[in-house]
Amino acid sequence: MVPDKPGPSTVRLRDIARGVLAGLPDTLGTLRGVGTLLKVRLGASLSVGAMVERNAEAHPDDPALLFEERRWTYAEFNTWANRLAHALRRAGVNAGDTVALLMENHAGTLACVAALAKLGAIAGMLNPNLRGEALRHSVRAMKAKRLAVAGECVESFGDLGDSWTGPAPFWLAGHGGAPCPAGWDDLAALAARASVKNPVSTGKIELTDPFCYILTSGTTGMPKASVMSHQRWLRGMAGMGQLTLRLKPGEVLYCALPLYHNNALTVSWGAAMGTGAALALDRKFSASRFWDRIRHYDASAFAYIGELCRYLLAQPESPRDREHRVRTCIGNGLRPDIWMRFKTRFAIERICEFYGASEGNMVFVNSFNVDETAGYCPFPFAVAEYDPDSATPRRNARGRVDKVARGGVGLLLTEVTTSSPFDGYTDARASESKLVRDAFKQGDCWFNTGDLVRDQGWRHIQFVDRLGDTFRWKGENVATTEVETAVRTAPGVRDCTVYGVQVPHVDGRAGMAALCLDEATPLDGRALADHFSAQLPAYAVPVFLRRVGALETTATFKTRKQTLRDEGCDPGLVPDPLFVLVDRASGYEPLTPALWARLQSGALRL
Repeated sequence: MVPDKPGPSTVRLRDIARGVLAGLPDTLGTLRGVGTLLKVRLGASLSVGAMVERNAEAHPDDPALLFEERRWTYAEFNTWANRLAHALRRAGVNAGDTVALLMENHAGTLACVAALAKLGAIAGMLNPNLRGEALRHSVRAMKAKRLAVAGECVESFGDLGDSWTGPAPFWLAGHGGAPCPAGWDDLAALAARASVKNPVSTGKIELTDPFCYILTSGTTGMPKASVMSHQRWLRGMAGMGQLTLRLKPGEVLYCALPLYHNNALTVSWGAAMGTGAALALDRKFSASRFWDRIRHYDASAFAYIGELCRYLLAQPESPRDREHRVRTCIGNGLRPDIWMRFKTRFAIERICEFYGASEGNMVFVNSFNVDETAGYCPFPFAVAEYDPDSATPRRNARGRVDKVARGGVGLLLTEVTTSSPFDGYTDARASESKLVRDAFKQGDCWFNTGDLVRDQGWRHIQFVDRLGDTFRWKGENVATTEVETAVRTAPGVRDCTVYGVQVPHVDGRAGMAALCLDEATPLDGRALADHFSAQLPAYAVPVFLRRVGALETTATFKTRKQTLRDEGCDPGLVPDPLFVLVDRASGYEPLTPALWARLQSGALRL
C-alpha cells in the first residue's frame, strides 16, 4: 500500500525558473560543477586522492577538517594522509587491496580513507554497530586483506573470532586512548616515521577504480558491499556539492552522520572538498546539542537524514532556534509533512534534498530549491508499474514495462549506460539480480532501485516508500532476513517472519516480528529483548512482536507478509496478542489500547 502524500504531486515550471534565477549569484560554483562532470565524463586523470592534493595546493592554509577541538588545514590534512599512505604501503598494502575500517567517526577515520585512496587501495567502510554473523559476513563480502581497528571497536573486533585469518590489524587510537594491543601495527607510530610527500601511486589511479565499499542491506539477505568508484564519488562531489550546495572556501559544513554512510563520506566530504570548504565532523548526532555544535563550528551548512530533522523538530522551541549562520543543508528523507515546518522554524533558505542508493547508478538532487521534492536528474530514468509482491516491474502482454502517468506512484528504474554505469556489489550474482533487462525495448538495461517514487514532472521525483524485505528505521536500512536469523535463535521460537510497519508520527517503518512459539512457552518480554539486543544493532531490534499460531506461506514456501504488513500494529485490527518495546530494560510489554492511543496521539514516541 502506498501512503498518501500531503504535499504537491507535481512540480511547476515557474518553481524551477524561480530556483534558476535565485541561483544566478552562484554561477561560478555551478560552472565549477559542470566542468568537473565534463572532466569525469571525458575520462580525465582525477581521483579522490588527487582532489586532496589539489586542495592542499590551492587552499593550503584554509581549514579542511574540524573535529572536536582540533583543526587541520588542507596542507596539514594532505601531509597526514601522505604519511599514512606511505606507512600502509610499507606494511604491504597495494593498489586494489581492501582494508576494512572498523571505527567510529573521528578525524583519523577520514585520514585513513584519504590515505587508502592515494594508494589506489579500497576502504571497506564497516558499520561498527554490526554484531556477530552480520559483521563476519560484511568482512568476507569486502574480501578484506587487512583490518584497521580503532580503540572504541576492540570489542566488536572480538565478534570476528576465528573467522579473521588475515594479519594482525592496524591500530588507530580513536576514542578512549586505549593502548595498541600487543602484536598489532600502530598506524600512528608507523606514520610518524613516514614521508610527507605525495605518493606517486595517486597519479596512476583510473576513474573506474574502486574507491570504497559501502555496506547496503539490499532487498534480501545479509549486508552487501556496494562498490563506490572514484568516478561515482567525483560525480557526487560535482552534482551535489558544486552544482547544488555551492559552498565557498572558508565555509564550514557540519556532519554528525556516520562515515560508513554515503551521506557523510560522499555527500558531505565531497561537498566540502569540491569547493575548498571545511568539513566539521562530530562523533555522533545529538538532537539536544545539535544547534550548539553548529554554533561551535560556525557552520553555514549541514548534512541530514529525514529522521534527524524530525528529532530536531521534536525538541522544545527555543529563542536560539535561529541563532546560527546556516543558510542551506543537504540530505535525504525529509518528508513533505514536516518540510515547511522545519524550513521555517530554523530559518533555512535552501534544502538540498537528494535521492540516491549506495549501489545505484544515478542521483536526483533538488538543485532548483523547489519545496517537497527529492529533486531532478538529467539522466534516463523511468517510474514504472510494479508488482508489490515481487518488488519488480510489472510486464504487460507484450512483455514490456509500462510507465505511470505524471503524478503517479511507481517503481523507480534508472537506465544503465556507459555514462551512468552500474558498479554493483562485490557479489556478481547479487549485482545481476538488481538489473531489469529488455524493459522498454530489446537490449536495454535498467537498475531496479526497489523504491516507490512519485513522478512529479519536469524530471523531478518524490520519494514515497521502499519495496521488498528491507525497511528503513532510525536512518538505517534493516534487512528482515538478518533480523529473522537472530529471532529464530531465541529460546522457544519455532518460526518467525519480520517486516516493517508504519507508526504514527514517525519516519520510516518500525520492525515487527510475527512469532510462532511452542504452545507451552509464555512470551518472556525481558528475555527476548535481551536476546535480540545482544544479537542485533539497536536500530534492527524489533519494536513490535505479534504472537501467531502459524505463518501463512505460498506454494513455494515463502511467507506471505502482505496481510501482516497491512494489519500493522493496531490492536483494533490484529486478532493476535501484540507486544511493544518501550523500554529496553523492562523488555516487551503488551500493546494495550491505552498504549496504542498514546502512540496515535504522539504522547508516546518510539
